[in-house]
Amino acid sequence: QVQLVESGGGLVQPGGSLRLSCAASGITFSNYGMSWYRQAPGKERELVAAITSAGGSTNYADSVKGRFTISRDNAKNTVYLQMNSLKPEDTAVYYCKAYRDSFIIKRDYWGQGTQVTVSS
Repeated sequence: QVQLVESGGGLVQPGGSLRLSCAASGITFSNYGMSWYRQAPGKERELVAAITSAGGSTNYADSVKGRFTISRDNAKNTVYLQMNSLKPEDTAVYYCKAYRDSFIIKRDYWGQGTQVTVSS
């Protein structure tokens, strides 16, 4: 049974920091790229950051570049999102996604999400 479990969300003031974690089970973690998405009320879900299966390449949305850092620890089957200098517009439910896109296998898995609220 595949599970992606996010943690680390919460309420922070503008300018604060949070570190999200996503622990995966039921997959060969090192075979999957990992990404973080977010969805604010009334908004579409958007890609925030992604990291390749070996951690050799990362990509970020322009809105978070320079403030957020995605990383992974394949020994722990966990991907992280370090969020610094948080802004109210970062408020959203953050979702972890595992993706596999090989010549033969194409498959995605989603976590349940964790709430991040940035407010005074």
